[in-house]
Amino acid sequence: MIEIAALRALVAVEQQGSVVAASEAMGFSPSAVSQQIKKLEKQSGVTVLERHGRGVLLTDRGMALAEYGRRILGELEELQATLLADPAKPSGVLRLVAFSTACRGLVGPMLGKLDGAGSAASTGNTAGSSAAAGSGLEIRVVAEDPREAVQRVATGEADLGVVHNWHSVPLVIPENMVHEDLCLDTADVLLNSAHPLASRTAVEPSDLVGERWISTPAGAICNEALLAILAGLGRVPDIRVYDPDFSTHIAMVQQGVAVALVPRLGRPELPAGVVAVPVANPMQQRQVGIVYRKTMTASPSIRHVVRLLQDVAAELDVD
Repeated sequence: MIEIAALRALVAVEQQGSVVAASEAMGFSPSAVSQQIKKLEKQSGVTVLERHGRGVLLTDRGMALAEYGRRILGELEELQATLLADPAKPSGVLRLVAFSTACRGLVGPMLGKLDGAGSAASTGNTAGSSAAAGSGLEIRVVAEDPREAVQRVATGEADLGVVHNWHSVPLVIPENMVHEDLCLDTADVLLNSAHPLASRTAVEPSDLVGERWISTPAGAICNEALLAILAGLGRVPDIRVYDPDFSTHIAMVQQGVAVALVPRLGRPELPAGVVAVPVANPMQQRQVGIVYRKTMTASPSIRHVVRLLQDVAAELDVD
């Protein structure tokens, strides 16, 4: 009889592309994953992996078995999340992944609502957690950009993701996932108060040609959104500094060395000397939403946290 653990190992190898990457995603050693694969081959009587250079590839039988495995694991997840769960008592561990400004502007307030008393929590590039007093539901949070968040949720490394989708930079959502909108988040151009454009009520892309910018790293979605502003004019922003932390962007604007495109969600109060001016024609907005696997649609824990996030989003003024 084929064991679930062995199927899970094969599916992880297929999704992650290698035994090493699968072991990291599953939290096991590569040798433990390899042992599960060998066990699966013995149980099924077929070879599921073959060596290819320094890596491995799934055989035809392996790909077919992985497809069945995904289906079986999805049905098992749905069973555990719905029929075996008490709809009145969200419980267990829910792994949530969100981009950093959503951690500050949405997830933090949501964790405060979770127990009604502001339970302690931490977020960042490493996991943080929060447990609602007496609820049995524990939230573990990791900060990731939307593309990575979607991948984590799609492959089962996380249960719920908070993502953003710029109109100019679409975010691809896999077929096995559900996407729900939360709110619109507007991005402003931040200018030093001495800048000639600082007194304007709005600026257009043509006004921003020739400015020196600070941006999130190349390839990040917010960086691509910045590039798109001037793309229609056939120009490329003059980006002098790349930094993932919007706090650095604000500081450099205050120092008068750059301008920045910074969303309102999770943005701290701007210091003296920094002015936020909206961009018009087109407005710079991103749709903030949540993603989870279709098998988790009726999960009491997912529905409870989604409702709390919706409550927080309804109280925001970011559009």
